[in-house]
Amino acid sequence: MKRLRPWHAALVALIVIVAGVALLSARASRAQTEPACVAHAFEGSRFIVCAFDAERDELRLVSRGADGRRLRSFEALQAELGRDARRVRFAMNAGMYNSAGAPIGLFIADGEEHAPLSLTDGPGNFHMKPNGVFWQGGDGRVHVDTSDAFAAARPAARWATQSGPMLLIDGAMHPRFAEDGASRYTRNGVGVRGDGARAYFVISAGFVSFGRFARFFRDALGCADALYLDGSVSSLWAPELDRMDDDHEFGPMVVVLNR
Repeated sequence: MKRLRPWHAALVALIVIVAGVALLSARASRAQTEPACVAHAFEGSRFIVCAFDAERDELRLVSRGADGRRLRSFEALQAELGRDARRVRFAMNAGMYNSAGAPIGLFIADGEEHAPLSLTDGPGNFHMKPNGVFWQGGDGRVHVDTSDAFAAARPAARWATQSGPMLLIDGAMHPRFAEDGASRYTRNGVGVRGDGARAYFVISAGFVSFGRFARFFRDALGCADALYLDGSVSSLWAPELDRMDDDHEFGPMVVVLNR
């Protein structure tokens, strides 16, 4: 096989470097120009959709500050983030909690389990089985699994939050949902599409039923699995929209930042 001359080898190395820089620049440019959150209309309702891209974004789940205190608001989260707050694309409440703001189901932050998986029965939306877990693995891919499936697989999650009910399971709506039931609140949730490279965090702009909310994830966003995060207290921090909801105290939060 013919060997490359030194200057040929140097040229090939330079081309590889330039191509790599161009790819990184293209990704950075896309991160700067693609809106973090956009509005959608569906079946007469409006929704704000905030996208997480595993190749572009950093995801964190937050419940406590470095001093151990519960962070109950976006204002407290912003202060806790410090300089990193400038990189925030969006944040939402991300799971149900008790009166002290502590998660009532599984909560894993940066690989450390702070609250165990709950498979118990009980009242309220959290216990409307099947409920589920939103989680991210060490490879950056994101997932929504039923709580039973998560318990059986016990994946090595870096970040995880449990909530309920599931909105979609393998493309099917939760079996207890009516097409457009009478229970209507401002709601938020998360859905995952395809191979887990993208997740969609959604908050309704008004009162919606479980059925319509689930169909939005399936029919408008193409998600096969989606999880309800909460209702009534649903809140969004979206710097690009100049929005930081402060109407409620809540528990766990998800924050997505530019890398």
